[in-house]
Amino acid sequence: MEGEFSSVSTPALVSEITTLAGHLNAGNARFLVLIAELDRRKGWAEWGVNSCAHWLNWQCGIDLGAAREKVRVARALEMLPQVSAAMAEGRVSYAKVRAMTRVADAANQSYLLNIALCGTASHVEDVVRGYRRALDAAE
Repeated sequence: MEGEFSSVSTPALVSEITTLAGHLNAGNARFLVLIAELDRRKGWAEWGVNSCAHWLNWQCGIDLGAAREKVRVARALEMLPQVSAAMAEGRVSYAKVRAMTRVADAANQSYLLNIALCGTASHVEDVVRGYRRALDAAE
């Protein structure tokens, strides 16, 4: 594999990487939609496991904590059509979506999505952390 792309120009390499990242984002969106449906049906119970996260751990090799987070995000996306659509289009990553779903609702999803489209995953995490602190302070 080493040297396989040595004759490819850097701009072409960058284009291939970013295009593939978009496809991976869209694939992750589809994966999450399927997880939400499996969880809603309780399809995982047919195998005698305790939860959808346990099924993902067993059948997909996903760490149990990460699997729980995937189920949480999958269910949250059902209530966030703008965020869900942007991910399905490959425009936002799972890392950004995971962060947004911690605080997103119908009223603020556009705002958070704009931040995600313009900023890094770390930036989205910082905004969400600050938003949570503000909510905690307001209580």
